[in-house]
Amino acid sequence: MIVTLIIFLAIFVQSASGFGLALVSMPLLVGAVGVGTATPLVAVVALTAEIFLLRRYWKSLQFAAVKRISLASVVGIPLGVFVLRTVDGRIVTAILGIVVTGYALYALFTPRLPQLRQSGWAYGFGFIGGVLSGAYNTSGPPVIIYGTCRRWEPATFKGNLQAYFFINSLFTLSAHAISGNFTAVVWQKYLWALPGIGLGLVLGRLVDGCVTPDKFRRGVLILLVLLGIRLMIG
Repeated sequence: MIVTLIIFLAIFVQSASGFGLALVSMPLLVGAVGVGTATPLVAVVALTAEIFLLRRYWKSLQFAAVKRISLASVVGIPLGVFVLRTVDGRIVTAILGIVVTGYALYALFTPRLPQLRQSGWAYGFGFIGGVLSGAYNTSGPPVIIYGTCRRWEPATFKGNLQAYFFINSLFTLSAHAISGNFTAVVWQKYLWALPGIGLGLVLGRLVDGCVTPDKFRRGVLILLVLLGIRLMIG
């Protein structure tokens, strides 16, 4: 049941704000099932959720804006999966804590980043996102920073994020399948996650138009800081 509750919380945040599925679920699932199970589990959960979320934000999507960053991400995913399989789990978990905490602190203080006028930057941000996706399913921070620097409009921002996450999840899922990471335990946990996915999508959509976005976002980021610190100190 703890898996169901964690996935519900993560999907709820993703559905209401447009991001946060892996950033919320990974720190919590690592403590519950271990990083080796949590990473492929979140990959298949993310793909399931993105099928529904992409339909919701389809009209705001600009595929040309995410084409380059998605392509570069696909190149980085196998490296991230390799890191997950070969590096000590405690080190992987500590790095995940640094990624989550660092992004949450960045987003809380919202520094004014320079505008990136050249789309070529997408390849660098995308590759980093792919590595983080393969190892931790946390491809969000690089693409969120990239979108901020490209000055995407709010509606377009959500649509582009869902398209990127969908493509990224599809290839991350494939990489884990090739590496043999989808064990019987992962699929068992996925079945427990399904009720959380459904309930999170429904309630997240209701909250999306009722709660002040800034307050909701700040609360999520404070939670991420605490979760990230917990992972770093073990």
